[in-house]
Formats: sequence, C-alpha cells, structure tokens
Amino acid sequence: MNIEQFREYCLSKKYVSESFPFDDQALVFKVADKMFALTALNRKPSQVNLKCDPERALELREEYSDIFAGYHMSKKHWNTLILEGNLTNKLILELIDHSYNLVVKGMTKKKQKELGFL
Repeated sequence: MNIEQFREYCLSKKYVSESFPFDDQALVFKVADKMFALTALNRKPSQVNLKCDPERALELREEYSDIFAGYHMSKKHWNTLILEGNLTNKLILELIDHSYNLVVKGMTKKKQKELGFL
C-alpha cells in the first residue's frame, strides 16, 4: 500500500479530517477531533502510526517485522507500520479500522450518539 492509498482510505471513513498540527510533514487523521492515524510524509519507506489495543499491539509486533512500537508515541497504545514493506493491504486496512474504532469507542456515549455511531 502506498501513502496515497492509505490517505484515501482514512478520508473515506465517517467524520475524518486531516491536518498538519505539528509541522508541514506530520499528517494527522482525526475522527471528530480525536487522532487515530499519523504519518510523516518525509519518511521512506512510508510509515504510519495507528492506535492499537495494548495486547494486540504486542502480538502484532511479535508476528510482523514491519510493525513496531509507535515512533514518538505511547508505546503501549500505538504501533508504527511500514506501509511499503511486507504487510498485506488487507492487514493494513484492518489495522486502520481497528484504530478508528478504538477512538470512536473512547468517545462519550453522548458524542457517539450525536455522530450516529449508536
């Protein structure tokens, strides 16, 4: 998967916006103002940070050499994935969905209801 495919998929999800809150290279994707994905546009090969359930994060790091502890993020809750490595597109899409869903679940019930997730 390339960075443009990653970007398009993230933006296809409900209530997602993209911005550069840190600098002109760190592209952040948020669902209703809560970050679920981050990529540094100047990194080669392309890498992305995704939120992940802590237990699953450890399992993924053990199983895949292209997944490691979140770069410049909470190592417990974030993984870094190499997009243009050996990970399948199916797995990358699944992990984007997982990150997005974790962030939505972390919202208040009121917020989830306002946005139509409940």
